Amino acid sequence: MAMSEVRKADGGEQGSKGLVIKNTGNNYLVRTDAGTDISCLAKGNFRLKGIRSTSPVVVGDIVKIDTNPDGTAYITEIEDRKNYIVRKASNLSKHSHILAANIDLALLCVTVRFPETTTVFIDRFLVTAEAYTVPVYLVFNKIDIYDSEDLEYVDSLIHLYSIIGYKCIKTSVVTGEGLTEVNELVSGKITLLAGHSGVGKSSIINTLQKDPTQKVGKISDYHSKGMHTTTFSEMIELENGGFVIDTPGIKGFGTIDMTTAEVSHYFPEIFKISSKCKFYNCLHLNEPDCAVLNAVENQYISQSRYQSYLNILEDVNEEKYR
Repeated sequence: MAMSEVRKADGGEQGSKGLVIKNTGNNYLVRTDAGTDISCLAKGNFRLKGIRSTSPVVVGDIVKIDTNPDGTAYITEIEDRKNYIVRKASNLSKHSHILAANIDLALLCVTVRFPETTTVFIDRFLVTAEAYTVPVYLVFNKIDIYDSEDLEYVDSLIHLYSIIGYKCIKTSVVTGEGLTEVNELVSGKITLLAGHSGVGKSSIINTLQKDPTQKVGKISDYHSKGMHTTTFSEMIELENGGFVIDTPGIKGFGTIDMTTAEVSHYFPEIFKISSKCKFYNCLHLNEPDCAVLNAVENQYISQSRYQSYLNILEDVNEEKYR
């Protein structure tokens, strides 16, 4: 499907509806219901219920736009979102950065080397997705470059997350492994593709469209971190009728609007076992007769997942005093 031509809006239209498909700072590209792409500015001060955001209008938002006689267009209203994915803004501790809204599916692109995606990063993303009811698949990319030790580690991670209930796919853009499954998965959906810079998000997107347009960045040898090739979130139209939202490479996730009591709710295996704890408000730290601590000790809950739980709990506690 060809992308619509970008143009100024016809003068004097009020209340047109559309989908935000690209965000470049204060400017937004909106695909109208008529199939036209219109460059818009946000009008007024949009405030989201219960969340302070660095960017109130995001890719995936359904919006209403008004146009002036001179052809300039303004977003005047954002419809209620069914969900969204949030990360903490790096320089504003009290603010958040909404990556995308109204997502059918999130794919977290994971590499165990070049660069390494830690289990803490994976777990923080999964907690965020659980909190905002976004279904997630873990995509273990660059399978072709790993040695036998790396592949064993990949298999152990897949085993860990599959048991919890998360779907996992191995992929390689070089060999084509897993790409058919990814293609079928994103067909007709709005999919968020997330992960560190350098994990191969742009390369995967290139395989999903006939006309490759994504710049692919080289890995920085010094830190084995990717060079950022995407600076703003963008919704890329696919041949199969779906959209993939490519996001800037993410270094880390914060936790937004959670209480200490809620954190365990977003770790499915911890939440399930916590019903057997002696105290209903058990935080699974050092309480007597804690079923979760017992499960960790007996390896029913992985040590890495429990450590991620503790890290997020610590973050939430720190938020109280900021």
